[in-house]
Amino acid sequence: MIDFEEELKKFQPSLEVEEAEDAIYNRNLTDMTDILRELMKGNEHA
Repeated sequence: MIDFEEELKKFQPSLEVEEAEDAIYNRNLTDMTDILRELMKGNEHA
C-alpha cells in the first residue's frame, strides 16, 4: 500500500512549473478588468 505521507515528504515541484509560474507572474498582461477600466475612463470624458 502507498504511504501518502511519505510520498508527500519526497515531493519536489517540477522546475517547468516554477519557470512557468515566474513567467506568468512577471508579465504585465492586459485582462478584462484593464479593458473595462479604459472603457469607463473613455465614458467619463464623453
